[in-house]
Amino acid sequence: MALESLTAILAATSGVLFDFDGPVCDVFAGHPAPGVARELAAILAEVDVKTGERALETDDPMEVLRLAPRVSEDAMRRVEKALTSAEVSAVKAAGTPVTGAVEALHAAHFSGRRVAIVSNNSTACVREFLARHDLNRFVHQVIGRYPNRPDLMKPSPSSLERAAKELEVRASTCTLIGDSITDIEAAARAGSMAIGFANKPGKETSLVAAGARTVVTTMVTVAEALLTPPSAR
Repeated sequence: MALESLTAILAATSGVLFDFDGPVCDVFAGHPAPGVARELAAILAEVDVKTGERALETDDPMEVLRLAPRVSEDAMRRVEKALTSAEVSAVKAAGTPVTGAVEALHAAHFSGRRVAIVSNNSTACVREFLARHDLNRFVHQVIGRYPNRPDLMKPSPSSLERAAKELEVRASTCTLIGDSITDIEAAARAGSMAIGFANKPGKETSLVAAGARTVVTTMVTVAEALLTPPSAR
């Protein structure tokens, strides 16, 4: 990654959008996601055995949530409620923010840009973590998962469009920092820019292929670029 590329992107950025699980917090570090996924799958299995069995094939709680509407509205609401509760419990045991995340949030805010968390996790989960680590002061808006509408989770551009509106900036001047392909796809669909966060080996190639403008391997790099004086860009 060329630093000039990153600073050029940020120079054109009015709204910095941080994905939550990855760039800011390792949500399920202390409450592993596979166990949560199994708990949610069991809820679906109570209503529809076949869908419950299919849900057991994934270790990702979000994918179980995506399956819930196929069963019934009641099942979806039960899974949503259980997932939100599990997320809030998980962030209480998640430990400290991802290395460089605090610095990046502070730098984005200090630079005068508008800052939002844009996440497929619940708003309650994100706010719990921000409050526990005194990070609310650096974040103007939290756009979490729209309750009972898993179809609006990224890669849908809905949350990014909401963030741009709430921050009162154009979507085209927003940049999302995310660690998943769905983050990058959502940014593209919203007409926003995307910086890939390759927090695990092998991610860089897939993030670039999905459309990331550049890729970083540490949030410290983002913090440093956000604080780069205009004359040095």
